Amino acid sequence: MANPISGRKGRVYIDNSAAGNGSATPIANLNTWGLDSTTDKTETTSFGDSSKVYVVGLPDSALSFAGYWDTAAGSQYNVTTSTAQGRKFYLYPSTDNSQYFFGQAHFDLSITQTVSGAVEISGTGSRATSLSSVGT
Repeated sequence: MANPISGRKGRVYIDNSAAGNGSATPIANLNTWGLDSTTDKTETTSFGDSSKVYVVGLPDSALSFAGYWDTAAGSQYNVTTSTAQGRKFYLYPSTDNSQYFFGQAHFDLSITQTVSGAVEISGTGSRATSLSSVGT
């Protein structure tokens, strides 16, 4: 039987050092993260096939996160500075267990501000290395 967990103890770690060669640390004030894993599929349906046929190509992953701006200088914005190898990341569904996803990715960040609300951030990441997982 499945054991659902609460999302409240999820965590995103990203190397947010200025040079992109440090340790991954928790990104403050996030309240959402997502992982979308896909695989290229090429249709190879031929005459006489009873249904569509596909061959599988390369895997891909897209990361997303969102939350609120952290006032510590550069702590969130640094993830967007370019590094050739990408920045280390770890995605934890819950810090109560040892399941997580990790790799390296190139990140983008958006900041949204309104007069009547908190300053919000959202970001995406495109993987630079293979996506790996522990305990999943």
